[in-house]
Amino acid sequence: MTATAPTRDVLLTCPLDCPDACRLKVTLGAGPDGTERMLKVTGDAGHPITRGFACAKTVHYPARANHPERPLYPLRRVGRKTDAAPQFERVTWDEALDDIAARLKDLLDTRGPRSILRYNYAGTMGLREGTHVHALFRALGTPELEETICASAGTAAWAMGYGTRYSVDPQDVAHARLIVLWGINSLSTNSHLTPHMTAARKAGARIMCVDPYRNRTAAFADEHLKIKPGTDAALALGVMHELFAHGWTDDAYLAEATEGADELREAARPWTPDRTAEVTGLSADDVRAFARAIGTTRPTYIRVGYGMTRHENGGTNLRAVTLLPALTGDWRHRGGGCSLSASGAFKLNRTQLGAAHLVQPGHPSVNMNQLGDALFPDAGLGALVVYNTNPAVVAPDSGRVRAGLQRDDLLVVVLEQAMTETARLADYVLPATTFAEHADLYTSYGHHYLGYNPVTLPAPGEARPNSWVMQELARRLGVTEPSMYWTMDELLAHLLDTDHPHLSGITPERLKAEGSVRLNLPEVFLPYAHGAETPGGKVQLTPAPTYSDPHEHAGPEWPLHLITPPAHHFLNSTYGLLPNLTRAEGSEPHVLMHPEDAATHGLQDGQLGTLRSEVGEITRRIRVSDATQPGTLVLEGTWWGLSAPDGRSVNEVTAQTLTDLGGGSTFHSMRVAVTPVQAEQPDPVSAAD
Repeated sequence: MTATAPTRDVLLTCPLDCPDACRLKVTLGAGPDGTERMLKVTGDAGHPITRGFACAKTVHYPARANHPERPLYPLRRVGRKTDAAPQFERVTWDEALDDIAARLKDLLDTRGPRSILRYNYAGTMGLREGTHVHALFRALGTPELEETICASAGTAAWAMGYGTRYSVDPQDVAHARLIVLWGINSLSTNSHLTPHMTAARKAGARIMCVDPYRNRTAAFADEHLKIKPGTDAALALGVMHELFAHGWTDDAYLAEATEGADELREAARPWTPDRTAEVTGLSADDVRAFARAIGTTRPTYIRVGYGMTRHENGGTNLRAVTLLPALTGDWRHRGGGCSLSASGAFKLNRTQLGAAHLVQPGHPSVNMNQLGDALFPDAGLGALVVYNTNPAVVAPDSGRVRAGLQRDDLLVVVLEQAMTETARLADYVLPATTFAEHADLYTSYGHHYLGYNPVTLPAPGEARPNSWVMQELARRLGVTEPSMYWTMDELLAHLLDTDHPHLSGITPERLKAEGSVRLNLPEVFLPYAHGAETPGGKVQLTPAPTYSDPHEHAGPEWPLHLITPPAHHFLNSTYGLLPNLTRAEGSEPHVLMHPEDAATHGLQDGQLGTLRSEVGEITRRIRVSDATQPGTLVLEGTWWGLSAPDGRSVNEVTAQTLTDLGGGSTFHSMRVAVTPVQAEQPDPVSAAD
């Protein structure tokens, strides 16, 4: 009988960009070479949020961590970036770092710090490996990167009304009697909210979903309001009209805790159910019934997502929706109110996190949604250092981004755990560690638990943490900023050096011992029951939100509206390299098209279509479905272009246009034309049948 190889379980916080910030049970054991590795991932059964299960994506994290193409040694490009098959040679860390530092120093000496740009986002949410590593670039004086690709429009919108981003505690959602999921496919992107919603439903709650297409969450809900993309502010104003008209507002709350109710009343007055229906595509009866449900049900909980912000009027969309609980007074009821992000509750000392103290007002900056412009030769960049993101796939106008990355005169350095399409265009690929291979601290934007991960696995090959790489470059470049060289323990001590009551009793020693610790909040947390952390101390209803047509600039040559919501089995582009997950999503990216549009544009189910926008074109498989609505195309997921029929990212048709608030991305504002591809390729799904 063969003895079973010994394994051990550890509890770690998931590092990925998701509100759940799960506490994971990770099983470790010997790999084929005898080195300990990650074997299995599931959820921590003892964690109040994770409750024993991991999402459909992260259960496959071991396949990603142990992927045969994972870069494990520093790699230097051999040949040109335009070569069809990229070639790299293995080099030592000293060779790579010495050359990179020398080239950066030459740029600093000859062209100044504006010639170097960092490009990063949320590949890890760890405060050390995701944020503190910015210290190198701030010490060098390079331009700030405006990290706006996801949340900035929503952040700006929330701040206008409420100041600090607080959230209903997810454990209180079970007390709600109406749950509205607005612009969020929560079963795919916030799956650990589902048990709390199920508990509320068992207690009699009704669940409604507001979304432009029928997705998993819409199917889960008791009712789906299929609105036209980008018309969320119109629907919110229509609901407000009914709240004021029928006396469904909490006048005591409005008087004590808000400013501007009269102005908002006047702004909502023209938005009758008939007008609202005409704009949103709903019926007037749907609008009336929806408003009645919100107006007469206490507590009402509204979970908003960032989907509604991905339009040119996106900030206003979200702001209008989030003001509804202020009109109804739901902030005074346990389980009532609205959730966008819980991140404001984590009152850590961030004064030197990422050397933030070195950033002065007016410092040059680059909006990350406009990377294509920044990489244009005349813009003056000589080096781009990429970490925790995959801009060749995720950045708007990605065709232009790829062209910029291919410049022979641009030094591209990519710190990565996978050979992404960005890494394939790098001059140097520097192997990065995963969340089990380095220590870090994690907050959450979906709950109130602070998480700490120690090092639990040896780094494979010569993989190194981002922080180690930045410190080694800093030494070579003569950086003297002390925070640049902090250890994890020193950073942790800094972050917890605060007397804010939310962190009371949370010490480095306790956090390391327990791993996951709830913030010191009241058992019943009602953050806006009596006002808000705004300059006036009240929820600001002014200036009143107004509706603008998201299609007003679209010409007749672009008759269809394309939105690109998240896929169930991907998280941005993190899992795009795993064949089992791409198969689960249909083996290649496909576009949902309503039968009426398919007939109008001469397309059939399974056929390839060319989608053209003002900035580019892509080829995708068409799926004819009434899950969407006439005039609206849906492509779920940020697929690697390598999985697409034409090898291109969907963001080749995304413009660099910014949102009305926060300089955010407009991924759901794509106006396109679609034509059939004449030379057909086989449909992989049909072929499998």
